[in-house]
Amino acid sequence: MSQMESIGKRIQKLLELRNMTQRELAKKIGITEVSIGRYIKDTREPKATVLADIALALDSTTDYLTGISDNPENEDNNEYEIQTIAAHHEGEEWTEEELEELEMFKELVRQRRKKRNK
Repeated sequence: MSQMESIGKRIQKLLELRNMTQRELAKKIGITEVSIGRYIKDTREPKATVLADIALALDSTTDYLTGISDNPENEDNNEYEIQTIAAHHEGEEWTEEELEELEMFKELVRQRRKKRNK
């Protein structure tokens, strides 16, 4: 990730790349335009589920938005395709951040399933 490049800056770049307005993005994912503006201005960070919705709506990835990847394109690469997932975390200690990442991943899988079934 570029040193100071925030989620907001990356959302803005994707909006420009996709020739989409903040209003269109907000409508597409079912949140207010004000919320999108706050994310872009970095006065608020989107929850994991909203981040997944933004990535899907902008045909990108949460990895790009969070800075894990510098590739804005969603290439739906087979090496990332999940065949089976099983998670059991009873009795284990998880941080809030780890639990949120797990929820974000689950939501991403749900969104991909919806997209495939359209």
